[in-house]
Amino acid sequence: MKSNLVEFPLHILIVYFNIYYLIPKLLLKKKYFSYFSVLLLALGVHYSVRTGLNYYLVSEDIWPEAIGIQKPFSFNHILAVCIGELYVLSLTAAIKFTVEFLNERTKNQELRELQYKTELKYLKAQIQPHFFFNTLNNLYALTLKSSQQAPKVVLRLSDFMKYVIYDAKKSEVPLLKEIEYIDNYIALEKLRHGFGFEAKIGIRGDIDGVLVPPLLFLPLVENAFKHGLMVKDHQMITVDFENRNKQLTFTIKNYFDPEQKLKTPGGIGSVNLKRRLEMLYNEHFSFTNQAHHNQYVVTLIIPIA
Repeated sequence: MKSNLVEFPLHILIVYFNIYYLIPKLLLKKKYFSYFSVLLLALGVHYSVRTGLNYYLVSEDIWPEAIGIQKPFSFNHILAVCIGELYVLSLTAAIKFTVEFLNERTKNQELRELQYKTELKYLKAQIQPHFFFNTLNNLYALTLKSSQQAPKVVLRLSDFMKYVIYDAKKSEVPLLKEIEYIDNYIALEKLRHGFGFEAKIGIRGDIDGVLVPPLLFLPLVENAFKHGLMVKDHQMITVDFENRNKQLTFTIKNYFDPEQKLKTPGGIGSVNLKRRLEMLYNEHFSFTNQAHHNQYVVTLIIPIA
């Protein structure tokens, strides 16, 4: 008990000296020679103080567990004490590094999650101004013509703004809300272009209670109208949702002119969509686009709870 009362404070001193001074100031800065030199000096001071205090305050038999009477400052005793102290230093340094590693990993994880959330918000924020910009341009064109459709566009646009302000900020929304949002978009396009085209929304399976990320399907609907309405003979767009085996399949079809070179739809919406899908589902989704004769088909499959 007496020897422990003498030695334990000395352990604390050299351990903290090693952890908070020698390692960060020398070892981590790759000053290896300086580190080991100072460490050997610290071990020498530690041994001298420890042995002296034990000899004068506890017992002249400074190594009672050894065979025979061992004198202070003998080679065997110095070696045994230094090896024991190195064990203590190594163990405490390992604990310190482990704790710091775990803390750093937690901080990095929190930083990645924050970056992930920030990027998702940024991607959604990009989609909204993009859509409103197009709609306001359409509204401006209608007002120039003194069109009676302008008030209807304003009402539809207010519905969009309500959705964006109260629902699109959430991480998930009911699929029924998202379909209603798409239906409003289609109605706006009809007001814009007249009723010379058809657009249908089909639903298969039970979608009550199904939650999806907001504004996920709109970029694909926008692209279908952008490219599909260029074909005068087949102005028909179909949108289908199917819930099967805990997977939601979204399919949208529009016609294109096969004599013209087919270009994969692009723009802000499509780029953001692909990035959002990667962030939200990692590799657990399917996104394909194919041309069948004169029809362009885009299929998106995502997992649902």
